[in-house]
Amino acid sequence: MNRILVTGHNGFVGRNLIPKLITQKAELILPSKEDCDLRSYEQTNNFIARYNPNIIIHLAAVCGGIGANKKQPYKFLHHNLLINNNIVQASINNNIKKLVTFGSVCAYPKITPLPFKEEDIWNGQPESTNHGYGESKRVLMLMCQVAREQYGLNAIHLIPTNMYGRYDNFDPETSHVIPALIQKVHNAVKSKRPLTVWGTGNASRDFLHVSDCCNAIIQAAEHYNGVEPINIGSGKEVSIKGLVAQIAKIIGYEGTIIYDKNKPDGQPRRRLDISRADKLLGWQPKIDLEKGLTDLIQWWRYNNGY
Repeated sequence: MNRILVTGHNGFVGRNLIPKLITQKAELILPSKEDCDLRSYEQTNNFIARYNPNIIIHLAAVCGGIGANKKQPYKFLHHNLLINNNIVQASINNNIKKLVTFGSVCAYPKITPLPFKEEDIWNGQPESTNHGYGESKRVLMLMCQVAREQYGLNAIHLIPTNMYGRYDNFDPETSHVIPALIQKVHNAVKSKRPLTVWGTGNASRDFLHVSDCCNAIIQAAEHYNGVEPINIGSGKEVSIKGLVAQIAKIIGYEGTIIYDKNKPDGQPRRRLDISRADKLLGWQPKIDLEKGLTDLIQWWRYNNGY
């Protein structure tokens, strides 16, 4: 039986992944922040040495939406570099059988030909509104590659696109685009006021349901041992205007929508090439955006008494 340590298990992806791992009958090691501060190498190394997992799935990260990233670029860079360095180094020191690391579409350059291919990730700087976080993820990918080269660490790196789903972060200060828009549309319905959305609405995103992403993580942990990073996305793009229209339709908002062009769009377009995931993992997404949004909004309403 695999002994799997999952960092960030209380986060968005972790809370969706753990039930799937339980069905795999894995022995799970789930450190809390009180058990182990991943920013401390001593605590990280001692915890891993104590529990001796053979697989680590590293999901923990300091993350947030466009507003939070723009305000605190140093925090997102510094804290994530600390966490990632400690996990990789402790994995080397404790002869971990396999390390699965989790990157971000934010690591891609601001202007990248569509669809984004894994080999394009170093061809420019990440978009300025999230460059601290994006650079930390590029460095994590590089650390995995050179740790494999020098120490033989079986470290693999997945690059997920924008995700959404149950247990997403709905904090208005740090939430990503879909939960932020759900709350804004809901509030506009209640207040009967116009809906204001950041940016022009013309930017596009590749949205992946978190359940599909978790399936990719499990398949990679079980079957993939290569040096090449792997994109995990829907392979489709939708404009922010299109996304707003879908959410408004599901919630029942028929009022005015205002796009605040003084606010940033972020990266102009995003769509990942997922052919490598299909080839190397045999993975493809199954949940389309309309179905996923409907499920998320129903779940959010239920859990908030709406």
